[in-house]
Amino acid sequence: MDMERPVKVGVLAGGKKTDLSAAITEKRVDGKEAWTLSYDVKEPGAAIFYVEPRPYWEPPENKMIVHYAKVVVDGFASGAGWDELVGLPVEIRPLTRPTGLWTGNLFSGVVLKSGEPVPFAEVEVEFVNDGGVAAPNDAFITQVIRTDANGTFSYAMPHQGWWGFAALVEGDKRGSAPDGREVPVEEGGLIWVKATDMGVKPPTGAEP
Repeated sequence: MDMERPVKVGVLAGGKKTDLSAAITEKRVDGKEAWTLSYDVKEPGAAIFYVEPRPYWEPPENKMIVHYAKVVVDGFASGAGWDELVGLPVEIRPLTRPTGLWTGNLFSGVVLKSGEPVPFAEVEVEFVNDGGVAAPNDAFITQVIRTDANGTFSYAMPHQGWWGFAALVEGDKRGSAPDGREVPVEEGGLIWVKATDMGVKPPTGAEP
């Protein structure tokens, strides 16, 4: 789907937010509108990039949707600052460091709305498939889990690549459909993490 120019793009690093909205440029992906930017991570510590998109209309679900997304980049593999919160309306706080993950690792997080845990929230999990994985049917494309009574969830990633975890909650305010009708708004908190296969190297001196 086409993505309109985001409302805001930024990075949280060293406890400071920087607005990067002016730095994004349009990029076509598979013929669809998308956005990209370049940013140099110059110091150790987590750089948490986040996006506030424009709400979009979803006809089959009869509602407006806005998913606040983030991804953590670990500057110089420092292992520091990865669980800091951006302060998005809906946000996943990782309990597992979201960088340096092997395939099969268990990723855990807490779903927060306005800073408070959301019990029994629905979390959709999707793998960015490059065509190398054949799903038996559509039920395998989007995995669905729920948080527990404390707003916590866990999922083991079975394949290398990028995984998106989207926590879905109902917005406090209603929105307007393209025809002017008042409709519900779905708010989502999305975090992207990458799993990497564990390579097996031969012992020193062994034949390759």
